[in-house]
Amino acid sequence: MRATLFVRESCSLCEEAKEWLASLQDEYPHDLYVVNVDQDPTLEKKYGGLVPVLEAGPYSLQAPFTETEVRITLGALQEGNYEKPKLTDSQHNQAVFANKVLLQFSRHWLAVFNLFVFIFVGLPFLAPVLMKAGAELPGRVIYKVYSPLCHQLAFRSWFLFGEQPAYPLKRANTDFLSYEEVVGGTAEDLSTAHQYVGNEIVGYKVALCERDIAIYSGILLSGLLFAVVRKWLKPLPLWIWAVLGVAPMGLDGGSQLLAFVPFMDFPIRESTPLLRTITGLLFGIMNVWMAYPYLEEAMSETRALVLTKLARVRNQV
Repeated sequence: MRATLFVRESCSLCEEAKEWLASLQDEYPHDLYVVNVDQDPTLEKKYGGLVPVLEAGPYSLQAPFTETEVRITLGALQEGNYEKPKLTDSQHNQAVFANKVLLQFSRHWLAVFNLFVFIFVGLPFLAPVLMKAGAELPGRVIYKVYSPLCHQLAFRSWFLFGEQPAYPLKRANTDFLSYEEVVGGTAEDLSTAHQYVGNEIVGYKVALCERDIAIYSGILLSGLLFAVVRKWLKPLPLWIWAVLGVAPMGLDGGSQLLAFVPFMDFPIRESTPLLRTITGLLFGIMNVWMAYPYLEEAMSETRALVLTKLARVRNQV
């Protein structure tokens, strides 16, 4: 049988619990693992105010508890036969290694996420840089890789190294030269708008559209900010996420489709680069605010669990 006792320094109740467990060793033989929660902030946060805490199989006791309760817990554990199968040395080493890897990820998950998003949103900007530098093949590879992830319509994308940063459709009513004037294409010819990447005069298209760039940029910026506020930020309520994150983007994007609804006489509308950027940023920011606090909580629980497992290896009594 295995039992884990979580303790702190200078804790008289903890010492008393150790004595009870030692006195019951003959009656209820068990492997005792003593874990000092003061040695790690995660364990201290979870158990610090509850010690001593005894965990044995599916049973758990936290202070204050009595010797009788300890006896009943060990007896129930013995009768239930909750002993785990013994691992070979190789299996044990593999398990320790896997837990150490998991521990490092749970500690640095935010940095991993932020790095992934940075690369994901950065590569689309590398495509026009490569095209401008004459490295057309790797530039087109990036466009091809991102093609299944985004419509890549030229009239809804940012451009680098050109006369202006975007070439929206005429019906967007912006101050920019329109896509029709510069490229000569039409809004109905989506295949051409998707394949068009630009030239030396108009510049080269970013491999993600304006709204997608805004969404992932919002996720990245919010992820970096979350590193500062993660200790006290609470998850965003679902209704606020829906109102501030989903609704603006849904209205902005969805209203462009109303003109194509059969038997309905809605006016044709085209969003602007500014509106796509604002609604995309809001969506990205609200998603981080809603999800990352839950991820932080889950990773904290994972750290506590893994640290307990690793502490058992170091602190068997």
